[in-house]
Amino acid sequence: MGNIKPKELNSIGYTDNIAKSIAIETIHKHCKHSSKEEIISVLQNIIRYPDKYKTHQIWGKLAEIVSPFKVEQLSYELREENIPYRIFGEENIDELARQQMTTAMKLPVTVAGALMPDGCAGYGLPIGGVLATTDDIVIPYAVGKDIACRMCLTILDVEADFIYKNHDKIVKVLIENTSFGSDNKPTGCPPHPVFDKSEFQEIPILKKNREKAIRQLGSSGMGNHFVDICEVELDSGNKVGLPQGRYAAILSHSGSRGLGSEIADFYTAIAKETCQLPRQAGPFAWLSLKNESGQEYWRCMEIAGEYSAANHDLIHHRIIKALHLKSLLTISNHHNFAWKETLNDGTNVIIHRKGATPAHLGELGIIPGSMTSPGYLVSGKGNADSLFSASHGAGRMMSRFDARNSISRHAMKKLLAEKGVTLIGGTTEEAPQAYKDIDMVISAQNELINIEGRILPKIVIMSE
Repeated sequence: MGNIKPKELNSIGYTDNIAKSIAIETIHKHCKHSSKEEIISVLQNIIRYPDKYKTHQIWGKLAEIVSPFKVEQLSYELREENIPYRIFGEENIDELARQQMTTAMKLPVTVAGALMPDGCAGYGLPIGGVLATTDDIVIPYAVGKDIACRMCLTILDVEADFIYKNHDKIVKVLIENTSFGSDNKPTGCPPHPVFDKSEFQEIPILKKNREKAIRQLGSSGMGNHFVDICEVELDSGNKVGLPQGRYAAILSHSGSRGLGSEIADFYTAIAKETCQLPRQAGPFAWLSLKNESGQEYWRCMEIAGEYSAANHDLIHHRIIKALHLKSLLTISNHHNFAWKETLNDGTNVIIHRKGATPAHLGELGIIPGSMTSPGYLVSGKGNADSLFSASHGAGRMMSRFDARNSISRHAMKKLLAEKGVTLIGGTTEEAPQAYKDIDMVISAQNELINIEGRILPKIVIMSE
């Protein structure tokens, strides 16, 4: 088979990422016995005479994409002044995060925004940033690489004392039924309906990554992703709907794994081809939902959301089964996603939450702390100034690099022992000392949430 490299596709005229992906996929599938010269000749003819190939059994899809083959590049300038926005817990937000949010508020497609009290610098939109754009615009990097990173809490049918009485068994169950990082995960994962979605056949980037996504199903990412057997304290009159008490529970934090990362990179590259912005605003390149690439990204994002939910469901199912327990209630929420919503004045928008919890009136959500500090089960107050959002955690006070070089393993273990928390795996990059005070972060958003319960970590497993 002729080996065609991406640079060679560029020289022929295939500069659009979608066209390139389809071309490469078609060559690998159908051109095993064709020479490089024959393949290039066909590709050149498709560029010149796409209409002749539209009904071709093999090359028809590529011909449709390149007919007419034109990527319209438009340049945009930023507003001179940013649209005003609220910063919650302003005194604890670093300057770079503020600068990133201010840049986002100068985009010509921006309608409104807010920065949550766990805000810290990210890539493009800061972590904790909430951005509303016009109703036809989506910004892949305002959603982020870990699309649909989410929290999931399953409250179990036993009291919290179960954790202390079965400590060693729980440790064994967590080790045997969780996996972090690349492709390593427990075997025997059942097939999942999400992979039967037509998008996995119709959209090249999903089709390309389908097998990898299947391999990673039921696993967690690295960094601050975790699975925790925890204690949940519920007061009387809570909106959760369970009686007052102390329950054992499973809490997990993870996202769409490699699938989400591939989607983010692929469509950000397309956005940057068509949306030229000043250098400092480059990561905010957007796609229009009126165009095919924007519609495709939206479909991929939603699939990543379903895949992320499936990951958590499978992890919780395995643990519950291994412990011979039952679920009383499961609560979950994305905190890296985009939603079609309506503001209080009736304006239809796309709200991007990058490290922010949806907090519409009465909506339940989960805001974790660190591996030793409590998390909170909350309900939203539907505050319009925050775009119906709240923080997604405590937020980093220290970068991973700084944490790795300033916090010793001994200091972390000492704090874990003081708090009565068992840690399996984990690194000093995610040490509790690297995070803001969760209670300070929660108190900075009294306007945004009601507290429905406390989540106390007990046995935590993370990537090594």
